[in-house]
Amino acid sequence: MSKATTIKEALARFEEKHGQKASESTEVKLYGQIPPVEKMDASLSTLSACQKLSLSTNAIEKIANLNGLKNLTILSLGRNNIKSLTGLEPVGDTLKELWISYNLIEKLKGIGVLKKLVTLYIANNSVKDFGEFAKLNDLPKLEDLIFVGNPLEVKYSEEGTWRDDATKRLPKLKKLDGLPIVKDEDDD
Repeated sequence: MSKATTIKEALARFEEKHGQKASESTEVKLYGQIPPVEKMDASLSTLSACQKLSLSTNAIEKIANLNGLKNLTILSLGRNNIKSLTGLEPVGDTLKELWISYNLIEKLKGIGVLKKLVTLYIANNSVKDFGEFAKLNDLPKLEDLIFVGNPLEVKYSEEGTWRDDATKRLPKLKKLDGLPIVKDEDDD
């Protein structure tokens, strides 16, 4: 099997393709590297101007080395092998959108550091119970959630109660699984 692509190599490819320094770019796309990126290494800390970072469709197992990304508002990590949400602390005060669908996340521990998060796409992961789902209440600004394809959603959608159960637990949501939430007048 071929050796994984490092972040440093992926950044060099990005610079060559776009003709600009990654450290000065507001949007850095490192998705779908061949061979895939396996580690979020320290080279990421050079991306101080980056507002949107895409590392989707790789083989990353752990969120790490986000320390230098002081302006990051959108982080795309879909289609990786991520099992946990730890490592997000450095972007807790700036991140507004986290796209992390199609991973292996079962527990939502660590999500609460994202105090400015408005959008969370966490479809097709492994979240199984409302105890974990309740941790999303630690996100004071969360409005848009895509949770489809998690065992919890599948179970309650089959029973026909998913939207009601989820929106009761997260009353501030404006959109769930791509559909606007319409509240009854007497719900207030």
